[in-house]
Amino acid sequence: MSIALVSTDRLLSRRSVALAQLLASTPSVVSAESPQGLPLRDRLARPLTDLRLSVTDRCNFRCPYCMPRSKLGPVVAPMQRSRMLDFDELVRIASAFVELGVTKIRITGGEPLLRRDLAQLVKMLSSLSVDDLCLTTNGSLLKGQARALVDAGLRRVTVSLDALDEPTFRRMTDSQTSIAKVLEGIDMARRCGLEPVKINMVVQRGVNEHSVLPMAQWARSEGLELRYIEYMDVGRTNGWREEDVFTAAEIRDKIHQQWPVEPVETADTPATAQRFRYRDGQGEFGIIASVSRPFCRGCTRARVSSYGELYPCLFASTGLDLATPLRHGQELRPLITKLWRQRGDRYSELRSDVPSYSPRPEMSAIGG
Repeated sequence: MSIALVSTDRLLSRRSVALAQLLASTPSVVSAESPQGLPLRDRLARPLTDLRLSVTDRCNFRCPYCMPRSKLGPVVAPMQRSRMLDFDELVRIASAFVELGVTKIRITGGEPLLRRDLAQLVKMLSSLSVDDLCLTTNGSLLKGQARALVDAGLRRVTVSLDALDEPTFRRMTDSQTSIAKVLEGIDMARRCGLEPVKINMVVQRGVNEHSVLPMAQWARSEGLELRYIEYMDVGRTNGWREEDVFTAAEIRDKIHQQWPVEPVETADTPATAQRFRYRDGQGEFGIIASVSRPFCRGCTRARVSSYGELYPCLFASTGLDLATPLRHGQELRPLITKLWRQRGDRYSELRSDVPSYSPRPEMSAIGG
């Protein structure tokens, strides 16, 4: 059975081809069949357990690290609405993943709360046998939708928030939305039972590293789970430079100087986030260090865009078209199985070997 790949760029550079050959030569460490067949495992023995399901590539923010306004012309163009998967199609795709061993579904975007009647989709997805059904949002529309989402079966929510002061918040979002709307959304989510609410903060040197401590203080006082994220080179439009990365070590040291912390031991090897607890007992926080401490060997996520392309990695150069076979009545599980068992992606470990202009999808298309 052949797999149709949809390229995010027409041509790969010679160095990209070389990287693809390097990935292709990654030795397989598991047989094609695991003892029980599930969960599926790739060539690095990583199981398929998590699905990031994008419902839109549109957003009401223009965060420079994700969807910069200056590149919204020919480079980042939201897809034609007619190509978007409808709710039935999204659920059929999700169901195929669940049948292959996925236990966690995260709804993403773009900004997923822009998708009309999203609670209806949540209700449909909640009928699947998964351990966790959650959503990532910028929080600006959460206040008005939290109750309906909970009633539909949503269990958790993660809010992206990069600063607490208005000027920095507006600079990071490039919008006129007030931070008060996001904070009200977080409060409503908690009152509706979406606990624990997690907060994701992207930290960029020279832009918002001064917000590291205020965010920590706020999370400590509110009992929120805060995760700092190193500024990453997702997509090709955010003008990423390594010198703009405020590293995990710098984040940890900055916090430790204010409130002594210690690492939290975890059974996950390697874990997505390095976790730390405050020695005074006032909570924990995490740091996602994709640049300085890659965790490729522990990645169990597949990503599906709102127009039906499956990406085995946040930095994948190509996606597998699931929409076409789905609409022609073709069984999806063999396609997903073949792609995952061929998977050898570990971009963050190989970042220095990949040119900045190599093709990869924008974060707004497949979520973070």
